[in-house]
This record gives sequence, structure tokens and C-alpha cells, in this order.
Amino acid sequence: MRIDYSPESMDKGAFYKLLTAVVVPRPIAWVSTLTADGTTANLAPHSFFTVACTDPPIVQFTSVGRKDSLRNVEETGEFVVNFAPEPLFEQINATATDFPSEEGEFDAVGIDKEPSLRVKPPRVAASPVALECRLHATLCLGNSTVVFGRVVHAAVRADTVVDGHPEIGLLKPLSRLGKNEWGAMGEIKDLARIRYSDWRRD
Repeated sequence: MRIDYSPESMDKGAFYKLLTAVVVPRPIAWVSTLTADGTTANLAPHSFFTVACTDPPIVQFTSVGRKDSLRNVEETGEFVVNFAPEPLFEQINATATDFPSEEGEFDAVGIDKEPSLRVKPPRVAASPVALECRLHATLCLGNSTVVFGRVVHAAVRADTVVDGHPEIGLLKPLSRLGKNEWGAMGEIKDLARIRYSDWRRD
């Protein structure tokens, strides 16, 4: 037996909560941007985030509503996706606070910055990975805007790299779940994809 839900007959907020409870876990883009005049560094988590293309390398995040991150990206054409690790859980959550546009989250929350290499917005110094991006395109969908950014540089902390590859157990990724729930890394299963030439039918 299933319970049926219709977005046409439900309150929009209620269906939004349903979607975010079942599309899980969701990786978090901890997006840093600069205001157009370069005076304020904004930092905010966006949990609608993924890879959009591999060649060229493009990532995407969604701004639900008109948030500072979106406005800054539209005005400057640049942003950084900082990896959201478990040890920074409270700081990540704090940067989701609706601070006024003129009050930067780095300073308000007490998060250390470091300069980026290819773009102007700063990185989160304590984050193990930073993807420096230039705006590729935006796509408006109802009350949301999907932001596509071409990755022009990736900076990975050396102590999270094993045999030339970032190690998931050292990165300790956070994810968003439903309601106010967050997820940490649990059991990891390693299973290679089966090639068709190796497939056996009984």
C-alpha cells in the first residue's frame, strides 16, 4: 500500500518538504561569492548540488529564491564551491542564517578565508576541497535558479589524498536529509561496475 501525494493539490511548502525528505542524501555546495564592489564575502550552503558535465567540467547548484549567492554570481561571474565536511557542521549550518546582504558570513560566523588561485571569491581555509568556478549559465525554473559553473581550478588538501586520489574516509562529507536532519558518512561499499562482456546469464 502506498500513500499518494499530488503537487497540484498540496501546499507548495508541504510538497517541498516531501521532496527533500525523499531525494536524499544530498551533497552540499558551500558556496563563497563576492559582492560586485568586492567589499563583502558571502558564504552559504546549497543542498541542491551536483556535477552537470565532465568535459568541460561543470558543476551546478540551485538557489531557491533570490539569495545573495545568486545575485553575486550573476554580477561577478565567479564563485567557489567549498567541500562541506563533518567537522565544520556547526559553521556550515550557521552560514545558512539569513544575514543582511551587507554582512558577510565569513566574518559573522568567524570562518577563516584563504585566497583562491583563479577567481576572486575566497575559499574556506578549513575546507579540504575548493572548486573555483566561472559562471557558465543560469536557468530559471519557477521559484528557483540553477547556476552552472565551469570549474577552472580544484584545490585539494594534501592530507586527504591517498595514491593520488581524494580519500572519502578523510574527506568526511556531510549531506542534507529531510527536515533539519543532516547525514554523516556511514558504511562504504566498494563494488565495480559489471562490463557487458563479463555479464553471465543463467
